[in-house]
Amino acid sequence: MGCMFSLPQDRLDAAERTAPIRETSFIEKMKKTNRSVVVFYGSQTGTGEEFANRLSKDAHRYGMKGMAADPEEYDMSELSRLKEIPKSMAVFCMATYGEGDPTDNAQEFYDWLQGTDDDLEGVNFAVFGLGNKTYEHYNAMGKYTDKRLAELGGKRVFDLGLGDDDSNLEEDFISWKEQFWPAVCEYFGVEATGEDSSIRQFELVVHNDINMNQVYTGEMGRLKSFQTQKPPFDAKNPFLASVAVNRKLNKGGNRHLMHIELDITESKIRYDSGDHVAVYPTNDSAMVNRIGERLGVDLDAVISLKNLDEESNKKHPFPCPTTYRTALTHYLDINNMPRTNVLYELAQYASDPQEQENMRKMASASPEGKALYQSWVLDSERNILAILEDLPSLNPPIDHLCELLPRLQARYYSIASSSKVHPHCIHICAVVIEYNTKTGRVFKGVATNWLKGKHVTDNGHKPTVPMYVRRSQFRLPFKPSNPVIMIGPGTGIAPFMGFIQERAWQKEQGKDVGETILYFGCRHSNEDFLYQQELEEFERAGVLTQLNVAFSRDQEQKVYVQHLLKKNKQQLWKLIHTDNAHIYVCGDARNMARDVHAAFSEIAEQEGRLTHTQALDYFKKLMTKGRYSQDVWS
Repeated sequence: MGCMFSLPQDRLDAAERTAPIRETSFIEKMKKTNRSVVVFYGSQTGTGEEFANRLSKDAHRYGMKGMAADPEEYDMSELSRLKEIPKSMAVFCMATYGEGDPTDNAQEFYDWLQGTDDDLEGVNFAVFGLGNKTYEHYNAMGKYTDKRLAELGGKRVFDLGLGDDDSNLEEDFISWKEQFWPAVCEYFGVEATGEDSSIRQFELVVHNDINMNQVYTGEMGRLKSFQTQKPPFDAKNPFLASVAVNRKLNKGGNRHLMHIELDITESKIRYDSGDHVAVYPTNDSAMVNRIGERLGVDLDAVISLKNLDEESNKKHPFPCPTTYRTALTHYLDINNMPRTNVLYELAQYASDPQEQENMRKMASASPEGKALYQSWVLDSERNILAILEDLPSLNPPIDHLCELLPRLQARYYSIASSSKVHPHCIHICAVVIEYNTKTGRVFKGVATNWLKGKHVTDNGHKPTVPMYVRRSQFRLPFKPSNPVIMIGPGTGIAPFMGFIQERAWQKEQGKDVGETILYFGCRHSNEDFLYQQELEEFERAGVLTQLNVAFSRDQEQKVYVQHLLKKNKQQLWKLIHTDNAHIYVCGDARNMARDVHAAFSEIAEQEGRLTHTQALDYFKKLMTKGRYSQDVWS
């Protein structure tokens, strides 16, 4: 659960991004390659990009040629020229990030959309939004793109689709797609070609006599970037930070909560309290070996997967040349449940007709198929290895499997330290994810189990973690004299350790520091009271003016942070309404953040004599002003 999907990032200066010079005109590229459908994606964790690839592949089945495109790589002000291409269409798969923000790669497109007054008459478009209902600004980016393109005169070919990752994003996408294509066919007067066969995007090249210095071993961008590290460090060029400390935080219970310190001394990396650290984990080697054994392949063969479309900006699905072992360890997501398109494309390799039929059924939009996918894949939490084990007749070529699996993504954690106190060190606080699934297998979170194993050995050997820092808007008040109210149960305590360290440092500098109040929650006082010693010392020193802890399971009735908030309603209302306090919430979005928000509304109704609607409006205004900040994940 320590994984972050939350706040927007200040973007790297364009000059710092060293991208190869490319064709920036998508119109010219479409004309040159005889394409009529372009699918743009705004994607943070790869799903939007994956959906865009699937739609552009689908176009082929309807006699149209499609291309998936990253709006960051093209001049989007050319959109009005799309009408120069007959029977053309732009589709947008737009994910919403954090507090209703565009994804990093769609930021420039969003800025252009807001400022342009181009006439998009004659431009055909459709939008599918990727969002999550646990967040307040559900699918804001998809909704805005759809509304704005129509305002500028574009022709909406099909209704806006909204996918909810809190329930079943894949099902939402399939249901939308199932209606979208017939509508497109009708609009353009075309018919499905009936070609339902699997279309390969990449071809396999085996390198039998290659110099191993030219082979990728896990680097994200530049070959050998882990051997010769050069700043600036970012998503394409992570810094290898050594692990200076890795200790267990909880005193008991069956979970493993850990505090990790990453040494960034040589990196020139700067960070602020409230920022996120991104780490690139690797998959479990035993799992990788089992996939190799099950498919009977030599995992150490050196290969490249080369795009069959020579005009594509995406030459390979992951850094190539590399080995299957490296691809399955560093580049591909083998731990999560595969999406339906993977099952559909792999079905042809099942020799048992019943297994083949079930795989195709799960990828269909029929109620029966959806129910089967929900129960057999999602509810049973079967990853690709479990599927291969439970469908003995399924024997796909490993290169096709590698083409279909999504990329392994970086994991984000709230930084648990202040750079004023720890300029050369970044602290992480996380809980190891491990539990039994319905099929009797053990599910292990990729990143937390990988981090757990990063121990400083007795002989002083320090393991490394590829990482970079991502800026966020989760910030202490500009004026230290403003009171702060922090609510962070469990690992939600992370950013507040940084905040409290910083308030202590401000105090030492002789600044006038306002009240610093923390609401923390855990299960048992003697088991998982994280950072108890440090927090009690901050309280004794007068830095932490109030430490409120809810131990949910130390008594018969469960007590959570929101119960403690309601208990202190008079003091809290005065701090918020009269003293300009800033509120910060960190942790679980689905229940805790909602319950805390409801508790604050109740306090405003009771103490401020506001109606329910006025109370909701009151806190919405605080959010807009940056006085109610959330760093939450689901």
